[in-house]
Amino acid sequence: MEQLQSYQEQLKDLGPLEILQWALVEFGTDNLTIASSMGVEDQFLTHLASKLETPCRLFFLDTGRHFQETYDCLQKSMDSYGVTYDIYGPEAGDIEKMVTENGPNLFYKSVELRKICCGIRKVKPLQRALAGKAAWVTGLRQEQSVTRVGLEPIEWDEAHGLYKINPLHDWSLERLWEVVRSEEVVIHALHEQGFPSIGCQPCTRAISAGEDLRAGRWWWEEPEHKECGLHNRPTK
Repeated sequence: MEQLQSYQEQLKDLGPLEILQWALVEFGTDNLTIASSMGVEDQFLTHLASKLETPCRLFFLDTGRHFQETYDCLQKSMDSYGVTYDIYGPEAGDIEKMVTENGPNLFYKSVELRKICCGIRKVKPLQRALAGKAAWVTGLRQEQSVTRVGLEPIEWDEAHGLYKINPLHDWSLERLWEVVRSEEVVIHALHEQGFPSIGCQPCTRAISAGEDLRAGRWWWEEPEHKECGLHNRPTK
């Protein structure tokens, strides 16, 4: 895609705040949205977005299985930054059918069943969150996992038919935390308890020193499977 290559060239030397500013100009407030799971990357982007003169839309996927600390972070972010999140959750009928057929803890049984759960609780709500949008912003970084190596500042999300913008694509975790602490960004309480990556409570645990950053997510699975379907790598 020539347009994608042009966008990548425009963004290659820009910092996160500049990328957000560019995205607002290029796509407009109504056609752009920022995804937040309350993790440190997303919290930093929310912090940056709160500084912009033009407001950004933000959304949060309420899976129904989050930690209480995640909801606490959501509330604190709303209060501290004066932002409003568009909240999207799973369809009640889908949850009822899934749990009736497979039990409440189906995700431990197989990768296939875990992806069914992620599909109902995350992927389908994401489709609603992105409907009608031209681009979305994520906190993805290259070093997060083997599935994110080579991440670009902007990519084409084939699954959803829009652009995916990754302002922190080449940032290290060390650099991120240095800036987050210096700017007193609102952070998730579990980050200080050994949780570098936070998802649903049954599928997330703290990690030990030296473990991979996403070792606590779906820890019973192999690394190459550790995506929930929200961030399957797009084709260019």
